[in-house]
Amino acid sequence: MDHRWSGEAKYQALLTVAQVANSRRELSSVLEAVADGLEGLVPIDLIGVVTHEREAVRARGIYFRSTPRGSGERQDAYVRRFSEATGGTAGRWEHTPFLRDAMERDRRTLVLDNVRTDPRCDGAGLKIAGAECAVLLPLTMGDEFVGAMVVARTKPSPFAPEEVSILEDVARPVTTAVANALAFEEIQKLRLLLEDENVALREEIAATAAAAGGIIGVSPGLREVLERVGRVAATDSTVLITGETGTGKELVARAIHAASPRVKRAMVKVNCAALPEGLVASELFGHEKGAFTGALERRRGRFELAAGGTIFLDEVAELPAPVQVMLLRVLQEREFERVGGSETLRTDARVVAATNRNLEEAAREGKFRSDLFYRLNVFPIRTPALRERVEDIPILAEYWASRCSRNIGKTIRAIDESAMDTLRAYPWPGNVRELQNVVERAVILARGNVLGLSDFELPSLGSEVVPPRHDGPNDDRQRIEEALTTSRGRVYGVEGAAELLGVPPTTLEARIRRLGIDKHAFRRRAPHR
Repeated sequence: MDHRWSGEAKYQALLTVAQVANSRRELSSVLEAVADGLEGLVPIDLIGVVTHEREAVRARGIYFRSTPRGSGERQDAYVRRFSEATGGTAGRWEHTPFLRDAMERDRRTLVLDNVRTDPRCDGAGLKIAGAECAVLLPLTMGDEFVGAMVVARTKPSPFAPEEVSILEDVARPVTTAVANALAFEEIQKLRLLLEDENVALREEIAATAAAAGGIIGVSPGLREVLERVGRVAATDSTVLITGETGTGKELVARAIHAASPRVKRAMVKVNCAALPEGLVASELFGHEKGAFTGALERRRGRFELAAGGTIFLDEVAELPAPVQVMLLRVLQEREFERVGGSETLRTDARVVAATNRNLEEAAREGKFRSDLFYRLNVFPIRTPALRERVEDIPILAEYWASRCSRNIGKTIRAIDESAMDTLRAYPWPGNVRELQNVVERAVILARGNVLGLSDFELPSLGSEVVPPRHDGPNDDRQRIEEALTTSRGRVYGVEGAAELLGVPPTTLEARIRRLGIDKHAFRRRAPHR
């Protein structure tokens, strides 16, 4: 035994290693300190800690003297860089059976005097890294196998028995550091998962509250929708909900989720039209720290938040072409990578998509990927326009009148027949959403407890009638331009173009940009009389 590793010297060295192991969370910095602490006792070129997964060995921390970490480089990035240079992927290598069994099953220290020529080490990362000799030490706590510490030299200088004994002494405090680091990592993962689920839950609660009352009506068209919802809900099939703006596509998506086995997990909504084009991929799939300017930390995407639940892709037709390719891969392979990352992640989220555009026509015209359309269109559900559900208009109008009057402290007992006849006759280009807005405005304006014709402000009662929505792009442009003409270029606010069309202002802004419409040109135009 080396005299430098005995008595007071041994105690001081082990104390130093133990203090470092218990004061640093990053294993790579712990290992670097261990290598420095053993300088002059056991020369080390490479030291690492690995854990065993079902199909792979995973590096948790590495210190390679000839290729140290760069300034500001994160531990996971350093481990990933090292693994990709030595035959691995994302910090993982395929198991070398001999090394795995020696550590996990036999739990004995393994001394390898000639790694380069030892066929039992073929394919091992340490061999590809250029190790000439190595010592592998199992890290255990009680009966539990925690991982393994790998110590190697890149010169043909086998480890002496005294050096192996020193490494076995050092392995004990390193085991504690590894166990602490793994526990901290698991706690962080659970904390992030809890935070993400809380965010998703709050969004779901807010959306459910906003849509209180659910799907209302008795018309044959609505009954057909509900029947299809009942048939598909129990499956994991992808659903494509189509229909005009304001017909309740999100309510249908929520009904599918609520009736499915996934109801205990969140339904995560993404409005594809409301996201800046450059951030859509990041929002859906997440990003790594430094993936782009402003990416100050790793962020989980919506597909990760929807694990075990449902992801609702509203306005899916607005997805940029590169993101369409990424979504196609998710639907085909159930896997993706975060933006700026190389680790392949899997998802079991159910996809429900919605659009008010004719996707089949867009696919024929080359404006939407046809293969993605067919992947989304596994089970289509079309939500009927309100003008196709005339018998539901009185039920909906009375429901919204009752709800709005309670919210603002008024008493509204009924809607008179002349007003109801007008509501039935109006074409409702903005559908249920427009009806809700019109009724709410009437309740606010009402002076009595019965809503009359004079309380309702409908374009059809003046000179401007916004035509019903159609699916073609020219119709879409014409409809938006007519609404902008009526509102004199205003998108937001009362009697703004968004309200006239019954769509969210952010969605309308996205369509205006996509169609290249100059909304400012309408500000000086008077409506046609």
